[in-house]
Amino acid sequence: MNGYVDFSPSPTSPTKEPGEPQPTQAVLQEDVDMSSGSSGNENCSTGRDSQGSDCDDSGKELRMLVESSNIHPSPDDAFRLMMTEAEHNPSTSGCSSEQSAKADAHKELIRTLRELKVHLPADKKAKGKASTLATLKYALRSVKQVKANEEYYQLLMSSESQPCSMEVPSYTMQQVEGITSEYIVKNADMFALAVSLVSGKILYISDQVASIFHCKKDAFSDAKFVEFLAPHDVSVFHSYTTPYKLPPWSVCSGLDSFTQECMEEKSFFCRVSVGKHHENEIRYQPFRMTPYLVKVQEQQGAESQLCCLLLAEWVHSGYEAPRIPPEKRIFTTTHTPNCLFQDVDERAVPLLGYLPQDLIETPVLVQLHPSDRPLMLAIHKKILQAGGQPFDYSPIRFRTRNGEYITLDTSWSSFINPWSRKISFII
Repeated sequence: MNGYVDFSPSPTSPTKEPGEPQPTQAVLQEDVDMSSGSSGNENCSTGRDSQGSDCDDSGKELRMLVESSNIHPSPDDAFRLMMTEAEHNPSTSGCSSEQSAKADAHKELIRTLRELKVHLPADKKAKGKASTLATLKYALRSVKQVKANEEYYQLLMSSESQPCSMEVPSYTMQQVEGITSEYIVKNADMFALAVSLVSGKILYISDQVASIFHCKKDAFSDAKFVEFLAPHDVSVFHSYTTPYKLPPWSVCSGLDSFTQECMEEKSFFCRVSVGKHHENEIRYQPFRMTPYLVKVQEQQGAESQLCCLLLAEWVHSGYEAPRIPPEKRIFTTTHTPNCLFQDVDERAVPLLGYLPQDLIETPVLVQLHPSDRPLMLAIHKKILQAGGQPFDYSPIRFRTRNGEYITLDTSWSSFINPWSRKISFII
């Protein structure tokens, strides 16, 4: 196989007819004319050559921004009015009331864009002034992040009423660094962090993140950790880090063997990224995370906060050096009788490229080579005959995350419900 796979395939841009005008081009052009100091690069409506790049992206971003918002003040009404009028494509000789409404909507749109530009961070502004496209993209990303965080805060509020089963140890920032250093100092692909369960912010993060993500450690300061997660992994992160589910650090800080056993039982996987790489495309890297419950005192004399202490290890492909030996390339999966993945062994992650949440509740047949899919029928027939007894079967080709196929030697068994005498799941 070729290395570890990409975890964020680049989306394809929709095609358009070259002769069709884009509704947002006129809006952006008029905004440029009315905004003092705007550069000529923001002009999106002069000539056909420029219509296939920034104009298309800005039009798409504008539409998505309108569709993503559920607020109902006048700026949204202006956006909807602009989109509606653009679809009807009125002629320039329309009635004066329509022209007046369009002019009012345009003024409101310009006013809204200017207000958005005021809130654009300094590092997002081009040459000291915010472009319209950058402003809309930043607003859209903010909306997406709010949606990704919404489930987190709901879980956070619901978990506050859940009591912790054991006493939670309290540490200062220096003590957190000390108790985690012995686990990460020998592993260059591992870092530690403490995430507040009150605010979601990162209170502590080890120095190893600078070399792992090729960024400054300050990139994580005063930021929420979920902002660096892939959006579809946010719910996974919160489901494993609710306070009443986490064991205190003291439980697994005794014997090394017991610590390792605890880590294997409750670790989970998420994709993390900091900034943009490879031509402004966000690339997420998979990490195995082991959570614990602690209290952290951020400053001297301050009240301790309930935190999730995480040990995060970067997961590499099992086919890159150091390679996983063939005799240890073993993992298990379970699926329902109607062939939906129910559970995936974490040992499959470096071999298949998928995280468990990528496969669970998806069809098994989709991942098999088309020529091998009829084998599943024969396998299921034999499962019914075996009555729960394990058996071996022919090798089967399984598609990995990067689209290649690997050959698996398979062994099968099933669990039969003793009351109904029906198959509950297949191993």
